[in-house]
Amino acid sequence: MGRITETVKVLIIINVICFVGTLISGDLAYKLFSLYYFENPSFQIWQPLTHMFMHGSFMHILFNMYALWAFGSPLEMRWGRKKFLFFYFSAGFGAAFIYLLVNYLKIHSGYDAMMAAGMDQTQIMTFLETGQYNTNILQSIPKETIQMMYNTFHTPAVGASGAIYGVLVAFGLMFPNIELMLIFLPIPIKAKYFIPLIILGDLIFGITGSPFGIAHWAHIGGAIFGFIMAYYWKRNSFDSTRWD
Repeated sequence: MGRITETVKVLIIINVICFVGTLISGDLAYKLFSLYYFENPSFQIWQPLTHMFMHGSFMHILFNMYALWAFGSPLEMRWGRKKFLFFYFSAGFGAAFIYLLVNYLKIHSGYDAMMAAGMDQTQIMTFLETGQYNTNILQSIPKETIQMMYNTFHTPAVGASGAIYGVLVAFGLMFPNIELMLIFLPIPIKAKYFIPLIILGDLIFGITGSPFGIAHWAHIGGAIFGFIMAYYWKRNSFDSTRWD
């Protein structure tokens, strides 16, 4: 985790420029470029790409860009620019796919419950658009389920975290015995232990529900796609082949 590589530097610069742009334009940028659920009217075809360059706060972008520098630079040095970029965006798109898939399952499980409770399709769509519903259905459906469905439909995802998790997993596979000393964990721990630990935490929060508004399933999606690619490359010795 030494010098910053050129591609990583460019990615960080683009992310910072986009973050400054959101500070200037406010809600407009988030409305256009965040990743909305694909059945939401605000969803646009470019959002699986553009959401990777959107961040919700200074700390959000700070941690993501630190991780991109610390773990992405060694991978770019090992793989080369083109291969690293292919990996990075593939993990990001994989994260978006898993995130949208999980949201689809959540929303349609709620949809089925509402249909079983006697609501028709028009009433359900009105609820998804306005948040208003007949309180009689609370006799059949927990209020938490209804709120989860509405929030999932309307809350977009932002951030490079999905792609970053792919980078983290690849780093752990390529450099498993490197000891990491992190700000929030001031003791050395090998990458092969630390990275599965944080993914396990995301899995737990993803299943139980996060109190912090974090898209844990996007993290897990990036980790899954990152693992598949990095493991395949390493097993077939492609990780030592640079795409300059």
